[in-house]
Amino acid sequence: MTSAVLVIDVQQGLCEGEGAAFDCKGTIARINQVTQKARAARAPVLFIQHESTAGYLEHGSDAWQIANGVALDPADLKIRKTTPDAFLGTELESTLRSLGIEKLIICGMHSEFCVDTTTRRALALGFPVTLVSDGHTSAGNAVITAQQVIAHHNTTLSNISSFGPRVQPVPTDSIEF
Repeated sequence: MTSAVLVIDVQQGLCEGEGAAFDCKGTIARINQVTQKARAARAPVLFIQHESTAGYLEHGSDAWQIANGVALDPADLKIRKTTPDAFLGTELESTLRSLGIEKLIICGMHSEFCVDTTTRRALALGFPVTLVSDGHTSAGNAVITAQQVIAHHNTTLSNISSFGPRVQPVPTDSIEF
């Protein structure tokens, strides 16, 4: 089955300041391991960047840029989005279909927003998903910690069966292409 990696919203503005996501440095290191494996297997790597028209994550701003430490390759593809769903109003689905992609490996930020929404939409579109279980993160919230958000999504997403395709949480070291 032909796979592609989606790296969702690993942007500088989500890795700094008071609202920084949990363990950005470690998460980025693990994402770099996954994308290195993908490139070695000649699997496409797509970076998804969230943007707003003004203020936080404004297109082209420092906060909008891919986060410091992320290993990019000239062959990587970039997709811009404006909602938590990386498929909505973007060329993501048509790009994946044109590349013959049948399965997605998903990692990134924030677990409870864009990672969750894009994963669910991928399932609805017929793509099985490998969720890099230690390769997505959150800033947490007033009720639960970032670690709890991550654990919750690893469990919740893997228990969704109504779409047909399933989510399988897999740690970085066990990701295979």
